[in-house]
Amino acid sequence: MAKAEIGLIGLGVMGSNLALNIAEKGHRIAVFNRTTARTHEFAAEAGPLRDMVVPCDTIEDLVAAIEAPRPIIIMTMAGKPVDEQIAALRPVLAANDIIIDAGNANFRDTMRRFSELDGSGLTFIGMGVSGGEEGARHGPSIMVGGTEASWKRIESVLVDISAKYKGEPCAAWLGPNGAGHFVKTIHNGIEYADMQMIAEIYGILRDGLGFSAAECSEIFNTWNKGRLESYLIEISGIVLGATDPISGKPMVDMIVDKAGQKGTGKWSAIEAQNMGVPATGIEAAVAARSLSSFKAQRETAETILGLPAAGQIKSLDRGQLIADLELALLAGKIGAYAQGFAVLAEASKEFGWNLPMPTIARIWRAGCIIRSQFLDDITSAFRAAPDAANLVITPAFAALVKETDGALRRTVSVAALNGLAVPALASALGYFDSYRRGRGTANLIQAQRDFFGAHGFDRVDGLDKHHGPWGSGLAEFS
Repeated sequence: MAKAEIGLIGLGVMGSNLALNIAEKGHRIAVFNRTTARTHEFAAEAGPLRDMVVPCDTIEDLVAAIEAPRPIIIMTMAGKPVDEQIAALRPVLAANDIIIDAGNANFRDTMRRFSELDGSGLTFIGMGVSGGEEGARHGPSIMVGGTEASWKRIESVLVDISAKYKGEPCAAWLGPNGAGHFVKTIHNGIEYADMQMIAEIYGILRDGLGFSAAECSEIFNTWNKGRLESYLIEISGIVLGATDPISGKPMVDMIVDKAGQKGTGKWSAIEAQNMGVPATGIEAAVAARSLSSFKAQRETAETILGLPAAGQIKSLDRGQLIADLELALLAGKIGAYAQGFAVLAEASKEFGWNLPMPTIARIWRAGCIIRSQFLDDITSAFRAAPDAANLVITPAFAALVKETDGALRRTVSVAALNGLAVPALASALGYFDSYRRGRGTANLIQAQRDFFGAHGFDRVDGLDKHHGPWGSGLAEFS
């Protein structure tokens, strides 16, 4: 049998589907799983693709089955399992072989692994893969970090298996070392914010207007035909319209309201704060998921505190409110993407990556979880103004922010007056209002800091005096 073009370790759901995708696109692949039975089970289940799959019982067999120089994808759990797999591979690989971590790795781990492999003769790639099980099988969005030379060696495979948007592959080299995994992390942070805002709009429809899951489904299906067209809006309409085969009730009504998370959203928020870039939508979404896990506490709090009266929302013009909700969600999505790209821009400077913003938007247009119609507009906006300080001040998006401003204000106001939690949407409004105001209120904060800690401040007139006339206060409270 001819040697494989590429190898893959880890035949879980994502690994299995990615391997089948590679085989289907005409690239022979050698596969290995820690459990040998799973390796042969996978090969047997490959059906017509069986001849493109080389099952291997050992790491040594895997390496021997691949044409040198060997690219090998690791699809195991992030963290220690990846380090263990790299350690197992190092003794049996040869110079110029490529180890590719395609899991949801923390980009700082990826950068460390690059450093640890420096001088070993081996090449490392940190590769972000988005699209879930379906994307892995039929075409994900692929974000590569590493040397450009290593990208070129596997480019043909990754371009072939990636999602396509109007014929353009959603795979690209984004920069050295941790660039690919960092972009994937911020992608997931935007995903958290987007999902949270959709859930908040659903909450207004369900708890404020009393709409059934089926009625909510119809609204989301309608929105998906307009400017909100996106994967997450599409699947929201689908899941809201699904029926539980056991109880016969709407499936969504049978699901406990506790959301899980695997850490990438939290990493996004942490890195944004480390760099001093506001990413309030991502932070609000992470906090909302954490709060959702306090189910018992929330139920107790409801019995003690009660819920605010929500009657007045039902007296509003429903048609106008639903139109406002659509525009408010569009505004919130713009805020989340703007914050995410602002974090990417700062990271690009801090780590010397030179991240290509138009390319990032381009490869997110298909395959990934946050794919949406207006990513094409983001691509165009960054191509026209690649050095724009923020997405919201590019001409096209500035116009959208102005158009949706009133609807977002009305939506947040209605929700607040009726006790409906909209932390992510409210954070978007606060972000826009803070960003657009040339003179804010941080001057008072600087005065306070100087009062109790002698931190000093800059003066509006440019004079050199950097402390206020509150010396006695400093002495008393320092």
